[in-house]
Amino acid sequence: MNVLESLDLSHNNLSGGIPEKLTMGCSSLRLLILSNNNLQGQIFYGKFSLFLLDELQLNDNHFSGSIPKVLSNCSSLYLIDFSNNNLSGRIPSSMGNISTLEEIIMPNNGLEGPIPIDFCQLLYLLILDLSNNNISGSLPACFNPSMINHVHLSKNRLEGSLTTQFCNSSSLITLDLSDNQLSGNIPNYINMLGKLSYLILKNNNLEGNIPIQLCELRRLCLIDLSQNHLSGHIPSCLDITTFDESYNVGPSLVRGSNASLVRGSNASLVPTKEPVHFTTKNVSYSYEGTLLTYMSGIDLSCNKLTGEIPYAIGQLSKIHVLNLSHNFLVGQIPSTFSILEQIESLDLSYNNLSGKIPPQLVQLHYLSTFRVAYNNLSGETPKRVGQFGTFDERCYEGNPLLCGEPMKSCRATSPPLIPESPTPGREDDGFIDMGVFYVSLIVSYIMMLITIAAVLYINPYWRRAWFYYVEMCFISSYYFIVDHLPKQFH
Repeated sequence: MNVLESLDLSHNNLSGGIPEKLTMGCSSLRLLILSNNNLQGQIFYGKFSLFLLDELQLNDNHFSGSIPKVLSNCSSLYLIDFSNNNLSGRIPSSMGNISTLEEIIMPNNGLEGPIPIDFCQLLYLLILDLSNNNISGSLPACFNPSMINHVHLSKNRLEGSLTTQFCNSSSLITLDLSDNQLSGNIPNYINMLGKLSYLILKNNNLEGNIPIQLCELRRLCLIDLSQNHLSGHIPSCLDITTFDESYNVGPSLVRGSNASLVRGSNASLVPTKEPVHFTTKNVSYSYEGTLLTYMSGIDLSCNKLTGEIPYAIGQLSKIHVLNLSHNFLVGQIPSTFSILEQIESLDLSYNNLSGKIPPQLVQLHYLSTFRVAYNNLSGETPKRVGQFGTFDERCYEGNPLLCGEPMKSCRATSPPLIPESPTPGREDDGFIDMGVFYVSLIVSYIMMLITIAAVLYINPYWRRAWFYYVEMCFISSYYFIVDHLPKQFH
């Protein structure tokens, strides 16, 4: 066993811990892969003599306890993968002394404390993945390795602002700092990261404007700045492409059995394992490998952005996702959006957009999610053809002046002003309803008689006067008839 250099026992059902006979009896071991088993306990808790290790993969097990400090004695170690375990405690600062380290992959554990400032000494670091841990504190200001390609620090408790970190990392392809507590502005030196393809900064406390320097990044594929406090206008010069177009991926050599890096003929580094999380169709998906190379999108939702939607965004024909919801955007939906021929998810809801929905949007044949709810849109909804035949009322709700299927009918909303044709045999009574007039007259007459009867019953004086008046009327009528009627016949 002393001459054994490579040991791969991955994807089995091994249990228990790492035996001391292995850590002491295989002193020539350079490659140790025990991933995807049921191993548990502490890592290298006993005696250790694997000082020639180049690559150590213990991912997807049940290891607990802290990261062993003895690893700092492995002077040629370039890859550590402890992902998906139950590790806890702080990251040893002594790891910064392993100058050969290229990949540190430890997501989905319970690691805590700050990122050691000693990591600034890792000049050859290519991948740093500490996502979904309990890492706190701020990023070391000196952390800007020039060769690093992928940084995944999402779902931690990082705070502070981005000042000089990554300012010299011109080879950076992926920067995922989402779901932390970072504050301040997006740094203006972002344009120095010329190879940046995936910028994921969602769910932080970032503020200020979206820097115009982002427009100088010609290889951007995914940009997610959602759930921050960004303000100002959306830069009209944003350019989004796909990874397969921005990088000429030729014949490749896969280094390491985890295939975390692929070196192309142009020496570009293509991610094939480390996932990038991006919200598409209202669901957060994990993109990695070949699928990631074909993905592109913009998510600026849940901010304080103002102004109009730039018409130039409609020129991004390769984009798959566009989410501008929950902002304060005004103006009309650009008709150029009909050029987004690859778009699958378009969300413009919860803004102050006005005008009509461009009918040309029915040309978007891959669109499966469309939301313009809670704006000030008016007019008729697009025809229910193609993909638009699948969108229900919830996609349009909150726009009182919007009509058409699946909303209320436009004809019912604004009926034509056609004069009513007269009914045969019916008189044109003008503005008076004669039936109502006759009923009112009879009711008024009855009420007057009841009032007179009540007064006469209550007041004796008026009652005697009334009967006297009636009696005089009868007498006068009698003498009038007696005196004048005989004369009419002579």
